[in-house]
Amino acid sequence: MFRWYVINTYSGHENKVKQNLEHRLVSLGQQRAVRQVIVPTESVSEVKDNQKVTVEKRTMPGYVLVNMQLDEDSWGVVRGTPGVTGFVGSEHKPVPLSASEVDRLLRRSGETTTTATRTRAEFAIGESVKVVSGPLSDFSGEISEINEDAGKLKVLVSIFGRETPVEVGFDQVKKL
Repeated sequence: MFRWYVINTYSGHENKVKQNLEHRLVSLGQQRAVRQVIVPTESVSEVKDNQKVTVEKRTMPGYVLVNMQLDEDSWGVVRGTPGVTGFVGSEHKPVPLSASEVDRLLRRSGETTTTATRTRAEFAIGESVKVVSGPLSDFSGEISEINEDAGKLKVLVSIFGRETPVEVGFDQVKKL
């Protein structure tokens, strides 16, 4: 029965471990025992110099997901792969992931994609910015709050001589 397992790797070597494991499976004739090897990643949109740049980031540094049929041979192939430090779980018997854990880790929820898009910006509280789009374009203000999950900033702009908090998206402002 094919189940998902998590293997420990040296942090930063996840892609190399994936390549090594896939190569070893072919050379040792164990392709039938492993269906898929995944390094969980997500696409992160960063705003640098007022331009959006998409970067791939690992969601679980130091770990690789393997969908495999566990037996002595397949366990030995994975354990003997350069860069693999072991399976997550018991030392003698790896613990498979539950279906809900797999869905959450792969961000599937009905889809077969392993990437999600998240926006991150290089802003700091107290920094001066100018609103470049929306109803308050051309207003300048100071950042009072950053919500990276929603991709929004709370900016204090001066309207009629009073500081007014305004919520804007990362893409609606530029640094001064």
